[in-house]
Amino acid sequence: MDSANDGGGSRKGAPAGPGTYYGRGLPYLPIEPWPGKIIAIEGTDGVGRSTQIRLLREWLEVQGYGVVETGWTRSTLMQPTIDLAKASNTLNKLTFVLLYATDFADRLEKEIIPALKAGFIVLADRYIFTAIARARVRGVDRAWLRNLYGFAIVPHLVFYLRIDVDTLIHRLLQSGGMDFWESGMDMKLADDIYESFRTYQSQLLEEYDALAREFAFKPLDAGQPVDRIQQKLRRHLGAFLAGTESPTPVPL
Repeated sequence: MDSANDGGGSRKGAPAGPGTYYGRGLPYLPIEPWPGKIIAIEGTDGVGRSTQIRLLREWLEVQGYGVVETGWTRSTLMQPTIDLAKASNTLNKLTFVLLYATDFADRLEKEIIPALKAGFIVLADRYIFTAIARARVRGVDRAWLRNLYGFAIVPHLVFYLRIDVDTLIHRLLQSGGMDFWESGMDMKLADDIYESFRTYQSQLLEEYDALAREFAFKPLDAGQPVDRIQQKLRRHLGAFLAGTESPTPVPL
């Protein structure tokens, strides 16, 4: 991601910090020291992100915080287009990447930035890292991806719900099975959807692990009971909001 930006992000040659743009940012929306915070929960399908975010929101609102949720393909502009494109099962990898980047850009401008300005906590059910991981598995150039997402704002905390592929398979079989895209069938990894899922998700988890190391995510074992994971999330987030825990470092 390009660190030389004119939109309120990091200085040229300096790492981006929480609440600033990763790169050049949106030129018509310079960032100021807004009071809101972005808290992202990352992880592949089936790890329980949505459940944890729902419980976190309830807890935060009881504490008196205003909360806004945002998530993968929830842009009112792009969601119908993405759903239609995915239904055909014929998306090429660059179209796939650009549709998701447009979805994120729309949510950033219309949901995330207004919430930050108003002092809300933004709970993100996946952030740009899922898009990067999925694109990298499909062979998209790393440097190109990071420049593409230079308009993203650095989150204050990133939690990573980590799971092994065997547990993930067990969960998804119990919950209704595997779909075309979650199984990486567009990549022609295998003729059988089960084998394709295993191969694709194994590669995807490797990408998540690499991003977790690079961006210092706070990892949590997604195989634990829901209430145990929630306790740990609340402990970390509570300490951060109280000023006793540092934000996630994000050197680029």
